[in-house]
Amino acid sequence: MAELCYFTGPMDCGKSTLALQLDYTQAAAGRKGRLFSSHDRAGESTVSSRLGLAKPAIEVTWEFDFWNYVVTQLTSGHRIDYLVCDETQFYSAEQVDQLARIVDELQIDVFAVGLLTDFQTRLFAGSQRLVELADRIETLQVRALCWCGERATHNARTVNGQMVLVGDQVVMGDTVPVSDGEGEELPMAVAYEVLCRRHHRRRVTRAVARATLSDPLPLGENGAADDEF
Repeated sequence: MAELCYFTGPMDCGKSTLALQLDYTQAAAGRKGRLFSSHDRAGESTVSSRLGLAKPAIEVTWEFDFWNYVVTQLTSGHRIDYLVCDETQFYSAEQVDQLARIVDELQIDVFAVGLLTDFQTRLFAGSQRLVELADRIETLQVRALCWCGERATHNARTVNGQMVLVGDQVVMGDTVPVSDGEGEELPMAVAYEVLCRRHHRRRVTRAVARATLSDPLPLGENGAADDEF
Protein backbone atom coordinates (compact mmCIF):
# COMPACT_ATOMS: atom_id res chain seq x y z
CA MET A 1 0.00 0.00 0.00
CA ALA A 2 1.23 3.48 -0.83
CA GLU A 3 1.80 5.93 2.04
CA LEU A 4 1.79 9.65 2.69
CA CYS A 5 4.84 10.10 4.94
CA TYR A 6 5.64 13.41 6.61
CA PHE A 7 9.16 14.15 7.86
CA THR A 8 9.53 17.30 9.92
CA GLY A 9 11.85 19.19 12.24
CA PRO A 10 13.24 22.71 12.82
CA MET A 11 15.79 24.38 10.60
CA ASP A 12 19.29 22.89 10.41
CA CYS A 13 18.21 19.30 11.12
CA GLY A 14 18.80 18.00 7.58
CA LYS A 15 15.34 18.09 5.99
CA SER A 16 16.47 18.93 2.45
CA THR A 17 19.36 16.49 2.78
CA LEU A 18 16.80 13.83 3.64
CA ALA A 19 14.64 14.80 0.65
CA LEU A 20 17.62 14.34 -1.66
CA GLN A 21 18.50 11.05 0.04
CA LEU A 22 14.94 9.76 -0.31
CA ASP A 23 14.94 10.58 -4.01
CA TYR A 24 18.33 8.92 -4.49
CA THR A 25 17.37 5.77 -2.57
CA GLN A 26 14.08 5.32 -4.40
CA ALA A 27 15.71 5.90 -7.81
CA ALA A 28 18.56 3.52 -6.98
CA ALA A 29 15.98 0.80 -6.42
CA GLY A 30 14.70 1.30 -9.96
CA ARG A 31 11.67 3.38 -9.09
CA LYS A 32 10.66 6.43 -11.10
CA GLY A 33 9.70 9.60 -9.27
CA ARG A 34 9.50 13.35 -9.21
CA LEU A 35 11.22 15.86 -6.92
CA PHE A 36 9.36 19.02 -5.87
CA SER A 37 10.29 22.11 -3.90
CA SER A 38 9.07 25.62 -3.14
CA HIS A 39 11.00 28.77 -2.24
CA ASP A 40 14.29 26.90 -1.87
CA ARG A 41 17.21 28.95 -0.52
CA ALA A 42 19.11 28.37 -3.78
CA GLY A 43 16.29 29.67 -5.96
CA GLU A 44 13.40 28.26 -7.94
CA SER A 45 13.19 24.69 -9.23
CA THR A 46 15.89 23.40 -6.89
CA VAL A 47 16.27 21.28 -3.78
CA SER A 48 19.45 22.33 -2.01
CA SER A 49 21.03 21.28 1.25
CA ARG A 50 23.24 23.34 3.55
CA LEU A 51 25.79 20.55 3.08
CA GLY A 52 26.23 21.71 -0.51
CA LEU A 53 24.07 19.09 -2.23
CA ALA A 54 21.54 20.21 -4.83
CA LYS A 55 19.32 18.79 -7.55
CA PRO A 56 16.83 20.28 -10.03
CA ALA A 57 13.21 20.02 -8.94
CA ILE A 58 9.74 21.08 -10.01
CA GLU A 59 8.76 24.39 -8.42
CA VAL A 60 5.47 24.29 -6.52
CA THR A 61 3.70 27.62 -6.97
CA TRP A 62 0.46 28.55 -5.25
CA GLU A 63 -1.46 27.58 -8.43
CA PHE A 64 0.29 24.23 -8.95
CA ASP A 65 -2.09 21.24 -9.04
CA PHE A 66 -0.43 17.96 -8.05
CA TRP A 67 -3.38 15.82 -9.11
CA ASN A 68 -3.59 17.30 -12.62
CA TYR A 69 0.18 17.11 -13.04
CA VAL A 70 0.43 13.44 -12.06
CA VAL A 71 -2.62 12.35 -14.06
CA THR A 72 -1.30 14.18 -17.13
CA GLN A 73 2.08 12.49 -16.76
CA LEU A 74 0.55 9.04 -16.39
CA THR A 75 -1.85 9.41 -19.30
CA SER A 76 1.08 10.61 -21.43
CA GLY A 77 2.86 7.31 -20.85
CA HIS A 78 5.25 8.41 -18.11
CA ARG A 79 5.83 6.25 -15.05
CA ILE A 80 5.61 7.66 -11.54
CA ASP A 81 6.16 5.46 -8.47
CA TYR A 82 6.81 8.16 -5.88
CA LEU A 83 6.90 11.89 -5.18
CA VAL A 84 9.42 13.62 -2.92
CA CYS A 85 8.09 17.01 -1.80
CA ASP A 86 10.48 19.38 -0.03
CA GLU A 87 9.60 22.68 1.73
CA THR A 88 6.03 21.47 2.21
CA GLN A 89 5.34 24.19 4.78
CA PHE A 90 4.85 26.48 1.78
CA TYR A 91 2.20 24.26 0.18
CA SER A 92 -1.48 25.07 0.56
CA ALA A 93 -3.88 22.80 2.43
CA GLU A 94 -5.54 22.04 -0.89
CA GLN A 95 -2.25 20.88 -2.39
CA VAL A 96 -1.73 18.53 0.55
CA ASP A 97 -5.24 17.15 -0.08
CA GLN A 98 -4.15 16.50 -3.67
CA LEU A 99 -1.12 14.57 -2.43
CA ALA A 100 -3.32 12.42 -0.20
CA ARG A 101 -5.60 11.71 -3.15
CA ILE A 102 -2.62 10.65 -5.25
CA VAL A 103 -1.63 8.16 -2.55
CA ASP A 104 -5.15 6.75 -2.11
CA GLU A 105 -6.38 6.62 -5.69
CA LEU A 106 -3.19 6.18 -7.71
CA GLN A 107 -1.16 4.18 -5.18
CA ILE A 108 1.87 6.45 -5.50
CA ASP A 109 4.08 6.99 -2.45
CA VAL A 110 4.48 10.59 -1.29
CA PHE A 111 7.39 11.65 0.94
CA ALA A 112 6.71 15.14 2.32
CA VAL A 113 9.47 17.07 4.09
CA GLY A 114 9.22 20.46 5.77
CA LEU A 115 9.00 22.72 8.79
CA LEU A 116 6.13 22.31 11.22
CA THR A 117 5.86 25.83 12.65
CA ASP A 118 6.80 29.37 11.61
CA PHE A 119 8.80 32.08 13.39
CA GLN A 120 5.76 32.82 15.58
CA THR A 121 5.54 29.13 16.62
CA ARG A 122 2.30 28.78 14.62
CA LEU A 123 1.56 25.89 12.30
CA PHE A 124 1.91 26.51 8.58
CA ALA A 125 -1.30 25.69 6.69
CA GLY A 126 0.40 22.95 4.68
CA SER A 127 2.07 21.49 7.77
CA GLN A 128 -1.19 21.41 9.69
CA ARG A 129 -2.90 19.55 6.87
CA LEU A 130 -0.06 17.05 6.67
CA VAL A 131 -0.40 16.34 10.39
CA GLU A 132 -4.11 15.77 9.84
CA LEU A 133 -3.73 13.47 6.82
CA ALA A 134 -0.34 11.73 6.91
CA ASP A 135 -0.18 7.97 7.35
CA ARG A 136 3.10 8.38 9.18
CA ILE A 137 4.82 11.37 10.82
CA GLU A 138 8.51 11.25 11.72
CA THR A 139 10.60 13.86 13.49
CA LEU A 140 14.11 14.00 12.12
CA GLN A 141 16.63 12.54 14.54
CA VAL A 142 19.45 15.01 13.83
CA ARG A 143 19.23 17.48 16.72
CA ALA A 144 19.59 21.11 15.71
CA LEU A 145 21.24 23.14 18.47
CA CYS A 146 20.49 26.53 19.95
CA TRP A 147 23.44 28.87 20.48
CA CYS A 148 23.39 27.82 24.14
CA GLY A 149 23.96 24.18 23.25
CA GLU A 150 20.47 22.97 24.13
CA ARG A 151 18.26 21.24 21.60
CA ALA A 152 16.74 23.80 19.21
CA THR A 153 13.01 23.39 18.67
CA HIS A 154 11.83 26.81 17.45
CA ASN A 155 12.53 28.83 14.31
CA ALA A 156 13.27 32.51 14.89
CA ARG A 157 13.26 35.41 12.42
CA THR A 158 15.76 38.17 13.08
CA VAL A 159 16.05 41.68 11.68
CA ASN A 160 19.53 43.12 12.04
CA GLY A 161 20.20 40.51 14.72
CA GLN A 162 17.07 41.27 16.74
CA MET A 163 14.31 38.66 16.95
CA VAL A 164 10.90 39.75 15.65
CA LEU A 165 7.45 38.22 16.14
CA VAL A 166 5.48 40.29 13.64
CA GLY A 167 5.38 40.28 9.85
CA ASP A 168 4.29 38.10 6.96
CA GLN A 169 4.52 34.38 7.55
CA VAL A 170 6.75 33.91 4.50
CA VAL A 171 9.68 36.28 3.91
CA MET A 172 12.24 34.72 1.57
CA GLY A 173 14.74 37.45 0.70
CA ASP A 174 17.91 38.27 2.61
CA THR A 175 16.97 41.96 2.61
CA VAL A 176 13.72 43.84 2.87
CA PRO A 177 13.54 47.61 2.11
CA VAL A 178 12.76 49.86 5.06
CA SER A 179 12.55 53.62 5.37
CA ASP A 180 15.02 55.73 7.31
CA GLY A 181 12.22 58.17 8.17
CA GLU A 182 13.29 60.70 5.53
CA GLY A 183 11.99 58.93 2.46
CA GLU A 184 15.13 56.88 1.82
CA GLU A 185 15.03 53.09 1.77
CA LEU A 186 17.72 51.25 3.69
CA PRO A 187 18.59 47.53 3.53
CA MET A 188 17.29 45.55 6.48
CA ALA A 189 19.00 42.20 7.04
CA VAL A 190 16.43 39.45 7.54
CA ALA A 191 17.73 36.08 8.69
CA TYR A 192 16.61 32.96 10.52
CA GLU A 193 18.07 30.87 13.30
CA VAL A 194 16.96 28.03 15.52
CA LEU A 195 16.53 28.49 19.26
CA CYS A 196 15.50 26.40 22.23
CA ARG A 197 12.07 27.26 23.61
CA ARG A 198 13.52 29.19 26.55
CA HIS A 199 15.53 31.56 24.40
CA HIS A 200 12.78 31.88 21.81
CA ARG A 201 10.41 32.97 24.58
CA ARG A 202 12.97 35.48 25.87
CA ARG A 203 13.97 36.59 22.35
CA VAL A 204 17.64 35.93 23.05
CA THR A 205 19.30 35.30 19.70
CA ARG A 206 22.96 34.48 19.17
CA ALA A 207 23.71 38.14 18.37
CA VAL A 208 21.90 39.36 21.48
CA ALA A 209 23.72 36.84 23.65
CA ARG A 210 27.12 37.82 22.25
CA ALA A 211 26.42 41.53 22.75
CA THR A 212 25.26 40.98 26.31
CA LEU A 213 28.05 38.65 27.31
CA SER A 214 30.65 41.06 25.96
CA ASP A 215 29.67 43.50 28.71
CA PRO A 216 30.67 43.01 32.37
CA LEU A 217 28.41 40.49 34.04
CA PRO A 218 25.64 42.16 36.09
CA LEU A 219 26.06 41.37 39.75
CA GLY A 220 23.26 40.65 42.16
CA GLU A 221 23.01 41.79 45.73
CA ASN A 222 25.35 39.05 46.93
CA GLY A 223 27.91 39.63 44.23
CA ALA A 224 26.73 36.75 42.11
CA ALA A 225 26.04 37.21 38.42
CA ASP A 226 22.34 37.58 37.59
CA ASP A 227 20.87 34.80 35.47
CA GLU A 228 19.87 36.78 32.41
CA PHE A 229 19.43 33.85 30.07
